[in-house]
Amino acid sequence: MDLDLQDYKKKAISFISSYFKKSAKKTAIVGVSGGIDSAVTLALCVHALGARNTLAVILPSPSTPKRDIQDAISVAQKFGARYVLIELDPFLLPFKKLAKTKLELANLTARLRMAILYLFSQRHNGLVVGTGDKSEFMLGYFTKYGDGAADLFPLAGLYKTQVKELAKLLGLPSRIISKPPSPALWRGQTAQKELGLSYEQADKILQAIEEKKAPSALPPSLRKAFRKIAARIEKNEHKRLPPPACC
Repeated sequence: MDLDLQDYKKKAISFISSYFKKSAKKTAIVGVSGGIDSAVTLALCVHALGARNTLAVILPSPSTPKRDIQDAISVAQKFGARYVLIELDPFLLPFKKLAKTKLELANLTARLRMAILYLFSQRHNGLVVGTGDKSEFMLGYFTKYGDGAADLFPLAGLYKTQVKELAKLLGLPSRIISKPPSPALWRGQTAQKELGLSYEQADKILQAIEEKKAPSALPPSLRKAFRKIAARIEKNEHKRLPPPACC
């Protein structure tokens, strides 16, 4: 996974700046969770547009750990970005009567967050800057029209493990970099539990798939997981593509 992260940082900053200028928009709206992806995205937006033109929107649900809320606020303060904190529970309450499963409520939560981000985007003449990375997109590990919806994705060219390295380059706190990735849509949720392997393992498989290598190119311990990951990518293709239109 050789990549010049200093070069990627420059390209990402230029990408954000150019897209906002082209769109005649002023403010970057970033949903900041306390996790690594949103922290890196916020930092890049501040570098590209300035702290005054970057708004961190912190939207904790009842399942959000207090540490994540504190980390989200501290990241916004570190980079000088404005931030707003809105508890989701009052808005989620009506939906809880509709949701029959944990997953249904989790996806409703992610979609409600995105609706609120777009409200702030309209209010501040902005664009919603997505926080998803290449690993999440390839795996389909996001909520369709939830965290998978945004106007631009500066981290879409980086695997999760590369995002960690970029976070170090940007000077993010080690407690955020080392935190186990989790959407925190229910208590105790982690990406590793759901995927069945760590991102370090998943990224090696994803890179092999992207480079069209056979499972035999991987260590024996990852070959069985290769097939599962390949099947997951195929199954979740509908999440990555625009909706088909009958012509």
